[in-house]
Amino acid sequence: MSETTHGSAVAMSAAPSPDDGLSAAELAKKYGLSVSGARPSLPEYARQLWDRRHFILAFSRAKMTAQYSKAKLGQLWHVATPLLNAMVYLLIFGVLMQQSKGMGMGTYIPFLVTGVFVFTFTQSSALSGVRAIAGNLGLVRALHFPRAALPISFALQQLQQLLFSMCVVFVFLVGFGHMPALSWLMIVPVLVLQFVFNTGLSLVLARLGSKTPDLAQLLPFILRTWMYASGVMYNMVEALKKTHAPGWVIDVLGANPAAVYIDLMRYSLIDGYGSSHLPPHVWLLAVGWAALVGLGGFVYFWKAEEQYGRG
Repeated sequence: MSETTHGSAVAMSAAPSPDDGLSAAELAKKYGLSVSGARPSLPEYARQLWDRRHFILAFSRAKMTAQYSKAKLGQLWHVATPLLNAMVYLLIFGVLMQQSKGMGMGTYIPFLVTGVFVFTFTQSSALSGVRAIAGNLGLVRALHFPRAALPISFALQQLQQLLFSMCVVFVFLVGFGHMPALSWLMIVPVLVLQFVFNTGLSLVLARLGSKTPDLAQLLPFILRTWMYASGVMYNMVEALKKTHAPGWVIDVLGANPAAVYIDLMRYSLIDGYGSSHLPPHVWLLAVGWAALVGLGGFVYFWKAEEQYGRG
């Protein structure tokens, strides 16, 4: 240590710090520091989500309750909205365009209502998922939690709405002579697979929507096209055959995930909607879409975990 004297003042030079020359990464390692919001490993990320399962469930219930809190009919709009859509489609496609010809109104109306409610499940999951991060930036920036909890909770909210709406579907089925049968039990695995698919789709759109907010404006047009290509209002395979569409077009449209889950639900619930209306290997397609989009969407979302809420 050196010292110099200038008048009555004495200056002493400080001893060199043991941290001099260390990089930021070396300093962090030395003192056990980690990057705030750093992405955990995939198994750890899944564990964190499981630990917050009560938050995910409570958040989905709160969103469901608040959605129509200012409307006089309240939660009845969860059922009324797809039901009104079904009535419009019935007038246009069933009455004016005669799509009910060949199956009769007693089958066509349950056919239509089932298709509308099941597709609305996927449609609503996609629309809420694309805004899951971009629409909740305050929450994302204020609290530390796995960001996947948001799109998952929105998909869970849509599942709860569908389960509530299924009571109306059952009324239509029984009212038109389609009585409960053992085949109705198949709706459980169908809904589970569709929920996994919807959750993966919601995760993919949540990541895309967090960087491109305009996607939320474009998505309704994409979903409307998807709806018409999924046979919600009519028997798509029969309609394509009448137009002499190539076989590969029929196979591709019949194997799209929305059509697969709708066909399986109709096959489970509607008498006379036999296996001839299902695409080949339909259960393999249902499981494959759920695995591909569900697991793939989870990994895709996880890879950008550090980016959400920044910039």
